[in-house]
Amino acid sequence: MHDLLLRDGTVHDGLGGPPRRADVAIADGRVVAVGHDLGPVRRVIDVSGLLVSPGFVDPHSHSDTVPFLQAPQPFKLLQGVTTEIVGNCGFSCGPADPETRGLVPAELAEASFPTLGEYLDAAEAAGPSNNLAVLAGHNTLRLAVAGMSAEITPDGLARMCELAAQSFEAGAVGLSSGLEYVPGAYADLSELVALALVAKRWDLPYATHMRSESEGLADALDEAITVARRAGIRLQVSHCKASGRAVHGASAMVLDKLAQARRTGVDVRADVYPYLAFGTVLVAVLPPIACEGGEQALLARLADPAERAALRALAESRDTGTGVGFWRELHPSDVQILTHNDPAIEGKRLADLGGDPWEALCDLLRRDPHASGVFHTMHERDLAAFLADPLVSIGSDGGPPVGPNHPRTFGAFPTYLGTYVDKEDMPEAIRKVSSAVAAQFGLAGRGWLGPGAIADLCVFDQDTIGHAGTYERPDVRPTGVEHVFLAGHQVIADGEFTGGRHGRMLRRGAR
Repeated sequence: MHDLLLRDGTVHDGLGGPPRRADVAIADGRVVAVGHDLGPVRRVIDVSGLLVSPGFVDPHSHSDTVPFLQAPQPFKLLQGVTTEIVGNCGFSCGPADPETRGLVPAELAEASFPTLGEYLDAAEAAGPSNNLAVLAGHNTLRLAVAGMSAEITPDGLARMCELAAQSFEAGAVGLSSGLEYVPGAYADLSELVALALVAKRWDLPYATHMRSESEGLADALDEAITVARRAGIRLQVSHCKASGRAVHGASAMVLDKLAQARRTGVDVRADVYPYLAFGTVLVAVLPPIACEGGEQALLARLADPAERAALRALAESRDTGTGVGFWRELHPSDVQILTHNDPAIEGKRLADLGGDPWEALCDLLRRDPHASGVFHTMHERDLAAFLADPLVSIGSDGGPPVGPNHPRTFGAFPTYLGTYVDKEDMPEAIRKVSSAVAAQFGLAGRGWLGPGAIADLCVFDQDTIGHAGTYERPDVRPTGVEHVFLAGHQVIADGEFTGGRHGRMLRRGAR
């Protein structure tokens, strides 16, 4: 006897196949049959008029610390997301050295572990609300070995490779880099290839926040492709964008390079979030050299007018397109302050602060080097091109659902499906948010719907799915997701969270 039957839904297999009206039978946490007259069942849910699909897989998330929050967190389940890939942009919760753990992003600092395996154990014990799989972060590896030093010795690189191997052995599903952030920005091509070759031993992918997403975009993408080609591994280009007025229209170049790389043997995919603004720490606006030596060295530089001027000259230099921070791609009106230790500043634009914008930015960072912002730098035509491409999936880039936030945290997937996808294109859209991502990260049994698949499922209304969140009020509940299941356990019922922590930490090779 089956445990559960989803009756009379429009079933999508997650592989891009045509939908069909059918029942879905679930037993022992897996899909056991799809069709009609499937036999006796303990429980039936009528899903007529709704789409039944694999649960969505978010390839680019920063939910690393969400399992440690006091209450279960359904914000991704309410979007239909059953699995997230964390440890992105080069930052993971281990391996962390006690001497340098304070140099990681603030939200990770209190959840840093000596090894990535210990993080996986602790997060599993705490209980994730949905499934998480983790990447080993290049920035974190580098911090553990060399702190904020720009230089790394051969012995230091060998140690980084050892720590990476330990992380993969413990269950990490890939390697990530964040090359616009320090200390990752100090790495050269040979360092990245050396670490990618370690990932190759386990047939794992390399996910990269590239060295530039603005004027150095073409060179940065070439570097990412070169790393993957030389190491012979899969490549995931994180949060595709053409950021800043100087590169609006560059989506065509990016997509052409991705397609050409794939034609010549590089297994490359990418992800994008369906918004025109990105969010990150304000210090990333500065050239990476500003942070060399750590936070106190940064504050000393910002206190010195000559150092400020030198950093500005580097940031505005046209001699290089990478390694100079975000400053050149921004206008003061583009920068919306998201978090700062002075609440009166939060929500304002850099242009609102008066005076010289560079000096205002430096003053903000002197007062709070951990401040963050939302940056309105992208063009709708580029976003639409990325969203439509078959090689590009949807990645939220969202973090924990606490404090000032970006709407992508609460609504990336409903926004994509409800705003950018026509009904006739739904099979391809569902493929891009399910099987395409699961295959990239080796998530066996997930991302597709058929007999034998793990019953991570989403049931949604394609007429009402969407999200009304804004940058001013991001944490609006999405609409249209009616039922969600994790290994057959119902976690969303009639649009409401059923409670509990039923997710898993998915280690490399786990089913």
